[in-house]
Amino acid sequence: MKNLYQDSRFWLIILANIASSIGSGITMIAIPWMLVTSDEGNTVFGYITITMTIISFIITPFVGSLVDRMSRKKLLLISEVVCLIALVFFASIGFLGLSYEIWHYTLIYMIGSLYYTIFYPTMFAMNQEIFHKDQYKSLNGTMEVQGQLSSMIAGGVASILLMKWDLHYILLLDVLTYGAAIYFYVKLPYTRAKQSEAEKEVKGRAWDGLAYMMARPAMFVFLIFAFMPFIGVMLTNYLFPVYLVEVLEADASVYGLEGMIYAAGAVLAGAFVPMLAKKLGNEKTIIVGVLIYTVAISLIVFVELPIYLSLMLFLAIGNSGARVARNSFLMDQVPNKIIGRVDSLFRSIGLLIRILLLGLFTGMVSSGLIIVCFYILSGLLVASALMVTISCKKGFVVRNKKAICIEEVSM
Repeated sequence: MKNLYQDSRFWLIILANIASSIGSGITMIAIPWMLVTSDEGNTVFGYITITMTIISFIITPFVGSLVDRMSRKKLLLISEVVCLIALVFFASIGFLGLSYEIWHYTLIYMIGSLYYTIFYPTMFAMNQEIFHKDQYKSLNGTMEVQGQLSSMIAGGVASILLMKWDLHYILLLDVLTYGAAIYFYVKLPYTRAKQSEAEKEVKGRAWDGLAYMMARPAMFVFLIFAFMPFIGVMLTNYLFPVYLVEVLEADASVYGLEGMIYAAGAVLAGAFVPMLAKKLGNEKTIIVGVLIYTVAISLIVFVELPIYLSLMLFLAIGNSGARVARNSFLMDQVPNKIIGRVDSLFRSIGLLIRILLLGLFTGMVSSGLIIVCFYILSGLLVASALMVTISCKKGFVVRNKKAICIEEVSM
């Protein structure tokens, strides 16, 4: 088996991800800030976030089926090219001297959200497909470090560019990074194994992911609650900008700094969690991550700005630690031929939870109750930490390379 870091495919993927992550990251920091600082922007941003979450919820099962059916490399290239063309259009608006309106911000944010909806499950499945099982922990840890270093750079650059550049220059930078990513993906050696017509038909059944997990109920419950820190991160992507502006009265540079600190914590998690997972196992490492995130999010509203920024470090360690171990767990236990649909199942459940909570939180924020939103989020994470611990105690065994609950084995 070739060493992961000696594999040219690994480095091409890393370079492609760095390029697209930095560009899209800067834009996805800039657009929410421009929205929340505009007239009635808080409420508008909330409704935009809800709308995109609903759209993602609807299409995610189909994305999972698509990931299992077609070439993962081709799917990544198509998404990169479409985003590049769309952003060229929006960048040209500014270069022509026209003004950006809220609907421009909305469409740009929608493009970025849809890109992420396709990118993450496709990359996850492709990594499982082309790399060896013994490399999964190191692979997921390194991918987390890469993603968060890119976010750190994006946060730092965004904190400067928001003060100095107009939006069309930021979008042009994003276009260039997508172009670089396309180049590296084109160079990536990848051959999708040919499937029979019968296999292709099976691969189109989006509900097979649910059937697979329903046969493994303890693992199903464990993974649902293991996703809660990530759901918390998605919700705080809406709550934190509003909290900074309305409660802590911070400016754009603080918002960018928050992203950098969070990324630094995630880098630490990506570097050390694979070693922790080798000692404790993926399941216990997931529990530790959920507990760290729960404690940090529960303290947010009780501290001033310096401690608030420090807590970003622990939020990142908790979420990223749980995610690295969770991804390795999924790669170990779920066959690649169905990984897209299983992954999309959990993403769909997470999206449904986000839809419900974003609807609640948007109304509460517009009524000045943002602090209460954090109380609710904290309560949900406490419940999740309990459930992930309880469900893990039921245990899992591996039989015929498939994860099966102990209860099933004993039947």
